[in-house]
Parts: sequence; C-alpha cells; structure tokens
Amino acid sequence: MKIGILREGKTPPDKRVALSPEQCVQVQKQYSDLDLVVQPSPIRRFVDSQYTDLGVIMQEDLADCDVIIGVKEVPEKDLIAYKTYFYFSHTIKEQPYNRSLLLKMLSLNIRMIDYETLTNANGKRLIGFGRYAGIVGCYNGFLAQGKRTRSYDLKPANLCDDRKEVESELTKIKLEPIKIVLTGSGRVGNGIIELINLIGIKEVSKEQFLNESFDQAVYVQLNTLDYNIRIDGSASSKSDFYANPHLYKSDFLKYANVAEMFIAGHYYSADSPYLFTREQAKLSSFNIKTVADVSCDIDGPVASTIAPSTIANPIYGYNPITELIDDITKPDVITVMAVDNLPCELPKDASEDFGAEMIKHILPCLLTEDPTNIIERATICENGKLTKHYEYLSNYVLGK
Repeated sequence: MKIGILREGKTPPDKRVALSPEQCVQVQKQYSDLDLVVQPSPIRRFVDSQYTDLGVIMQEDLADCDVIIGVKEVPEKDLIAYKTYFYFSHTIKEQPYNRSLLLKMLSLNIRMIDYETLTNANGKRLIGFGRYAGIVGCYNGFLAQGKRTRSYDLKPANLCDDRKEVESELTKIKLEPIKIVLTGSGRVGNGIIELINLIGIKEVSKEQFLNESFDQAVYVQLNTLDYNIRIDGSASSKSDFYANPHLYKSDFLKYANVAEMFIAGHYYSADSPYLFTREQAKLSSFNIKTVADVSCDIDGPVASTIAPSTIANPIYGYNPITELIDDITKPDVITVMAVDNLPCELPKDASEDFGAEMIKHILPCLLTEDPTNIIERATICENGKLTKHYEYLSNYVLGK
C-alpha cells in the first residue's frame, strides 16, 4: 500500500497535518511494506525540510497513492477518483455547504472515511482534535477574562510557538475570587481541565459552588444531568436524556446566577435544551460576564454566541439587551470567545497529538487487521454509493 499525506488546501489556510515528520518515520519502520510520501506545503507548521531531513519523500502528485490522508475538507478540484480518503468531511450532519463535496466523491467513486465516524465497538470516538480545542479554548477564555478586567494580558495562542510557550504565559494570569463553571467531560472537557489544573484553580462541589463564598478563584465541572432536568420532575438518566431530549429543560440558570465565567465544552445535539436563552441573559440575576464557547454552536445553546470569532480577533462583546455585538468595555456586555477552529492555533502540538491517535487506533485497522470493523463503520461512501451505515444521507444527496 502507498499512503500520501496531503497538504491542506482549504481557505483560510490550516497549518495542521495528520502525521509529523517523526511520526512518518515511525510508521514506515512499523510497516516495512508500506510506502509513504508527503505532499509539499508552503503553509504547514512542519516545513518540507523537516520531513526530507528524516528521509521522508516529498511528492507533489499523489495519483499513485492508494490512500490519501488529510485533515480538513479537500477542495473538490483536488480530489482523485477511485482513491481512499481520510479527512473531516463535515457531511454526516447533512451540512448544506458540503453537499456538493459528497456528490463529487460519489461521482469519482471515492472511498471516504471520516475521522468523526471512527469509533470503537462502544461508539466512542477514536481520533480527533477535541483535546487541543479544549486546551486552546480554555486559554483563550482566560485571555478574554484578562481583556475584560484589564488585570493581565496574555499573548495570543496563535502567536505562541508551541504548547510550552502557552504554558509559560499562564503565570501572568491574575484572578480575583471568581466562580468559573465548565461544561463537558469528553475530549474537549478533558482538554479544558488539563489547562485549568496547570493554572492551579481550585475545584469545588456543585453544592459549594452554588452556596458558598471563596477567597480565591474556584471552578465546578458539570455533566449533562447537572444542568438538564426532566420537565415533569421525574428521575432522569443519561440514556433517557439522549433518547428523549425534548422531555428535558435546562437548569443551568442557577449556575449562571453565581458564576462570573463560563467555559463551554459540552456536546450539543439537536432537540436538547439550550443552556441559557437570550431572555435569560437579560435577567438582572444573570451574573456571567465572560464566555469561552469552545463548542461554538452559533445561535444555539449558549445565547451569547451569535457569531464565530476568528483567530486574529478571538473576542467580541455580546450586549444582552440589544442582542447585538458591542464593546467589551461596557459594564453589562458579555465578553465572548467563540473561535470555531481552535486547534489551528497550536498546529504543531495538535498535529502531534492527532498523529499519535492515528498511529495507535487507526493505522493498525487499515494496514493489518480490523476485527471490530472500525474502518467499515466509518466509511461514508465507496464505489459511487453511500454505505449501509450512511443511507440516511440519501435525501441530502438528492437535495431533498
């Protein structure tokens, strides 16, 4: 088999890559009958010479490769017929902006394997950039808090060389005795906690968070059922919530009334209750002044996230009265961080983390044995047709 590592062609430019130079060498040593080449790139965080210095072959034309591995969506003009592709296609939720991409892959008889659908037998995702979304999103949240309070100033994450420099910046953080509420316990949530622990903020229980005062900054981490309750008041469970989200309502307001800062790392699915609404944000009791929305669902469960922010300009103000973007220096305006491509800010570390998961969980299934059919379950289309697991996309393909 011959594998080609793509350069990212999406705009705005993405400096990430699926395998670092050292990881390419590791893979070639591990699979002696594998050929691996890397497409040259002028924007990749790892420059071409870092690959070639280790003996990795650079190759512009990947037409002779069996498998082509990228990160984000591949421009339609660059797709090669009859190849197996790995990347985030952003089609499985019927995203309208990528329907033509799926149509193109079908017309070219491409075998498409989406990272988002690579799961183990229990349905747990095996690979992704969630950890670094959490790390960078949390960092940006404290950058936003510093801007709002004018008590400290952090270097933007994208201007830091790597995670080591990001961690050195954390020593600048000066926090008053604020309460910080976190949501999410998956990859993103774990990344948030990773950085919170490095900062040294104290964790407290839900009861303490709601009822006690502290002389230092504290945080509480909430799971799904900590802020979603049954409308009828009956007992709830995660399985019931996932099966019947429409039977639940948000109980998040009690945390919003005592917290000054909110870092959102939860996964939001359709029909789930919004954490807080625009009307609730207008209440005089609503106390949150800084929101770092790592999940970044626009006009969704976090009412203050009315637009994505950018790596260059990661912060904007949300005026809860006008429901419009406003100046963050105004006292009643909520400071919002809602960058929707956070791992791109630390492309070196995020790529290395992603590549390690690729080597551990995915390549063995592709190159040796796949006893639990991980690759088969993640294949969206091949031979010009949707696979059985993704036949639900038929109407999406047909434009219905």
